[in-house]
Amino acid sequence: MKLTGKLLKTGAVAAVLSLSLAACGGTGSPSASGSATDALAGAQTPDKYTTADVTPLDKIDKSKLGLLTPGTIKVGTLSDAPPSIYIDKSGNFTGFDNELLKAMAAKLDLKVEFASTQFQSLLAQVKNKQFDVGSSSISTTDKRRETVAFTNGYDFGFMALVAKDDSKVKAIADLKSGVRVGVVQGTVQDDMVTNQLKLDPVRFKDYNTAYANVKNGQIDAWLAPSQQAEGQIKPGDGTKIQEKKVATQNFSAYAVAKDNPALVEALNSALDAVIADGTWTKLVKQWFTDRPTVKEQLPDGWKPGSKVVKVPAS
Repeated sequence: MKLTGKLLKTGAVAAVLSLSLAACGGTGSPSASGSATDALAGAQTPDKYTTADVTPLDKIDKSKLGLLTPGTIKVGTLSDAPPSIYIDKSGNFTGFDNELLKAMAAKLDLKVEFASTQFQSLLAQVKNKQFDVGSSSISTTDKRRETVAFTNGYDFGFMALVAKDDSKVKAIADLKSGVRVGVVQGTVQDDMVTNQLKLDPVRFKDYNTAYANVKNGQIDAWLAPSQQAEGQIKPGDGTKIQEKKVATQNFSAYAVAKDNPALVEALNSALDAVIADGTWTKLVKQWFTDRPTVKEQLPDGWKPGSKVVKVPAS
């Protein structure tokens, strides 16, 4: 019996995993559909895609943005990935990505309507016009650009390896045959483990379930976006981030349907506006408390928005 390469659902996950991993040891090879790819191909060349400048906000024609509902941006997002994208205790969609998008929409005098979805469905839903925008700390890879268009970047990317405090898995280099590593299906971490490391990961549908299985010992480690890893770990969990790898050229952006360049243009203009007025910096400080200094907010080789916009001094 082999479940490690399949998407696991919530419910009796721990019991199923306990039986399957005891029988199989969690080893495996890449899935049949997997091919040797670079999970972040295209995310490593931001200058190729970052716009030289943007259209002034007062030149944006809001009647041509192709919105599903005029005057409102319908956004697909996640519910379980703090501090970037999640639903708070009051039932509000929040987090850095979503609060930034709200500020951008305000610059365009547009409302924002959020709906929860799963990451593995999000890009197809944006492509098929179920949502105007996808908001989920999405790494802008070449493969994903075949499905959707992206705005300029608003955050750099980095991965984290999460394991128990006393785990022998201390680094991404320790992910080898015999290590039960979890990923969220459809993420660049899934691609990396499957196609670069040539392993068969345990795939989960959401971040909560992936992390729960690290805590209860059903998997040895979880390879995750660093922001989401930090948002899951709580004092007393017995887990920690064993390693973080910053990828300053792996930027995150909002997804938009490829046939709607007007909306991409408008969002790029709004993004530059919230960078220039200090809103972006304020939100980074609020949501990413592990980035207290300018160097941590703007590591060498990366900045948000178009090439021309300046991030004001703190």
